[in-house]
Amino acid sequence: MMIDLVQLRTFVAVAEEQHLTRAAERLFISLSAASAHVKSVETSLGAQLFIRNNRGLELTRTGQLLLIRAKNLLSEATLFSSFARELNGRMEGRLIVGSSSDPSSSKVGRIIGALRDSYPLVTVDLRARPSSGTREGLLTGELDVGLLQGRAIENQFDYYELMSIPLCLAGPAVWKHEIEEAGWSQLASMPWLIPTDSSKAYTAILNELFRDRGIELNCVVRFDNAMLGRDMLEAGVGMMLVREDYAKLGEQRGTFAISPLANVGYASYMAHLSSRKDDPLIHAFIEATKSVWPDIRKVAPS
Repeated sequence: MMIDLVQLRTFVAVAEEQHLTRAAERLFISLSAASAHVKSVETSLGAQLFIRNNRGLELTRTGQLLLIRAKNLLSEATLFSSFARELNGRMEGRLIVGSSSDPSSSKVGRIIGALRDSYPLVTVDLRARPSSGTREGLLTGELDVGLLQGRAIENQFDYYELMSIPLCLAGPAVWKHEIEEAGWSQLASMPWLIPTDSSKAYTAILNELFRDRGIELNCVVRFDNAMLGRDMLEAGVGMMLVREDYAKLGEQRGTFAISPLANVGYASYMAHLSSRKDDPLIHAFIEATKSVWPDIRKVAPS
């Protein structure tokens, strides 16, 4: 029995997530389909790829060795499709784009609008993912292009910086005096709303501000979606690292108070696999991005 690329991509996602349900959600397929894909790959290869443990699924030694080959094969399949499009000479096809659930930092709607104006035969699948999920999707070939935040760290990617996003530490206005007068330790002792590890850009900044000073935040709630965090901030549950423009708007409305201690930020990027730099569809997306972000610049991973 032959293994198709869809089944192979599911195997890679399950291996990286170490959890069948999370992998299914990441691939936008049903749990039963994900399970069937993995079983089909194991049957075709005549090998057990996973073992169950208390945390989820763990790769066998055979699975570990095959995972490396599977990723290479998926990358080669993507390059093959790119070459076929180039030979065909027509700008058509489908782009799968990963973006955060907050489109204001990337202007993804305007980018896709510009793409469709120039290349009406190109269709787009837009997937809402945290930046960490977008990076994983690019590496496995699930995504063609990613709009993400944080640091340019993967050597396998070509990065284009869109903008620098200023951030600040904000909390409920009823704590205004305490927030504005607090030092780092006093600020950390207040109730905090902390993103989960999937929001690595925010987590890294909070670590630099507090943990690097030897201070632990008093975390009362963790969230995996920025909109959920904002809702709790507006409800007065705790302090949060937020975009400066959002915090200042809340300050003007009398709902937020801003700490004067921190003035930090992170970059917003468009990224794709470096191996796909000659893909016509990738070039089309870059052109559309440049029409929305005229000051876009390519940056090297650091």
